[in-house]
Amino acid sequence: MNKRRVDLTVNNRAVSMMVEPRLSLADALRGELGLTGTHLGCEHGVCGACTIIVDSDPVRGCLMLAVQAEGAEIVTIEGATPVVGLSEIQAALREFHGLQCGFCTPGMVMVLHHLFSNNPVPSDSEIREALSGQLCRCTGYQGIVNAAKAVAARHMHQNVQPRETSQDHRE
Repeated sequence: MNKRRVDLTVNNRAVSMMVEPRLSLADALRGELGLTGTHLGCEHGVCGACTIIVDSDPVRGCLMLAVQAEGAEIVTIEGATPVVGLSEIQAALREFHGLQCGFCTPGMVMVLHHLFSNNPVPSDSEIREALSGQLCRCTGYQGIVNAAKAVAARHMHQNVQPRETSQDHRE
C-alpha cells in the first residue's frame, strides 16, 4: 500500500509521519511517534483505553485513522503529564486508589483532563457521565470517582475558572 504523509501537532509539537491509509491514529501514535501511553484494549472503541484529545474533543484513537488527523491538534497522556511529577488528576488517582493494573488509566486521565479543562468544578453526575464510556476491570470505579470529586472540590476552594479556548474567540 502507498503510504501517505500526515502533518499534525502532537503535544504542542509539529510532526510529520508517513502512514498507510488504514493505520489507526492510536497505532500511529504508538508505532510511528513512540507515544506508548495511549493503550489499545478492545480496538473497537468500547473500552476507552485509547482515548486522546483531538482538536479539543476526546476521541477513541483506535477508531480514527491517522490520515484523518491531518492538521489536527492532538494531546496524548504524555502531553497531559508534567515533565516532572504527576498531573493533578494523576496524583488524585494515586491518592484515592483509583488505579490498579493501570491499563485503563491513560484513557481515564484523558477524559478527566478534558472534563476539568472545560468545567473545573463538575457535579458528581457530570463526573460519572464523563467516565461512563471508560471501562476498568480492576477498580470498581469508586476510587476513580472519588479522585475526580477531590479534584473538583480543590478547584472549587481555589476558585479555578475554565480555560479559554480558541472557540471562545470566534463568538
